[in-house]
Amino acid sequence: MKKFNVKEAIINDIINVSTQYGENFVVAFSGGMDSTVAALLCAEAVGKENVELVHVVYGPYSYENSIKIVSEFAQKHGFKLTLLTNLGQEKIWKYGPSCNMCTREIKMGTVLEYAKGRIVVTGSNSSDTWGKTGLRVFNGMYAPLGDLGKDEIRKILDDFGVKIKRIGEHALREGCKLKHLLKPMTNPSYHGQATAIANEILLKHFPNGNEIANVKIVGPLSKNIAIVNLKPFRMEVYEVAKEIEEISVIDEVIVADKPLVLTIVANPSIYRVEESKFWIVEGKLKPEFAVPIKVEWHESKNNKLRTFHVVEVREWTTYETEKDEYLENLKKNSDIISKISCSCSMPSVTQVTPTK
Repeated sequence: MKKFNVKEAIINDIINVSTQYGENFVVAFSGGMDSTVAALLCAEAVGKENVELVHVVYGPYSYENSIKIVSEFAQKHGFKLTLLTNLGQEKIWKYGPSCNMCTREIKMGTVLEYAKGRIVVTGSNSSDTWGKTGLRVFNGMYAPLGDLGKDEIRKILDDFGVKIKRIGEHALREGCKLKHLLKPMTNPSYHGQATAIANEILLKHFPNGNEIANVKIVGPLSKNIAIVNLKPFRMEVYEVAKEIEEISVIDEVIVADKPLVLTIVANPSIYRVEESKFWIVEGKLKPEFAVPIKVEWHESKNNKLRTFHVVEVREWTTYETEKDEYLENLKKNSDIISKISCSCSMPSVTQVTPTK
């Protein structure tokens, strides 16, 4: 019996989709593992001449090396690449952190508008919301990797013999510096610039070998507190912290070298829903902090805050007495999170009709 070949099956699926929606594909290309594999599979199925990569640039919130990396990939592998700029994140973040809305409206919305009815290919997979729906084509977008997990996608990438260059903090996915702003961006030249400049400085000093390398910006709206996260930890980070402290829009710098307590105020729609708070802490915050964190929640009285705001940070002085319970819950919650979808990749609502 012939062994089932995942890569071959996806290529056949892409060919079938092309017979309904046309062979002219637009790939929402971040430069990360998922969109890279999606682009390569589409090229195998319909030919590179029918595949256009579209990369959305977020101005100062895109890492400086992102355009270079996606351009080098396109040139090396013979793809047409189009760069589109959209600073709409500033309007969304004005009311609190919202990666899911940014992805839907700014990233995918920009690509869908540019595609003008052509099918838009995404790298969405079983680890995100779209994958959980079981849909292949939805509202103008197509997810050929929808049933695959990260390990399967990584195997296909290895089969192509392609290495992903690091964009920002993570080697396997696109980096957006704004996700490290854990407060509303009511003043882009203050809150936004703090995030953009501090994260670029950190990666300038530690470009490689990091599991975590980011600078979280927290604190009240009148004060930017920078939390420098580096894992594995290196003593040189204290010198980098001094450099970050010199940034005019940074008021205080904390090196994450001991457990921390974050005080968060949240919109009632988050504060009153345990699942929402669970996802923010276990799925968003803990994986991006270099030290253990504990969160103290408060319901916001500010009706302009749509999501959440980390208003305060302090040392978790009782961590040692709570360590065993923390580690036990961390393992349990990590298992739960691995089975929960993240809303960051949920498709936008834009119609497309078959061309054949």
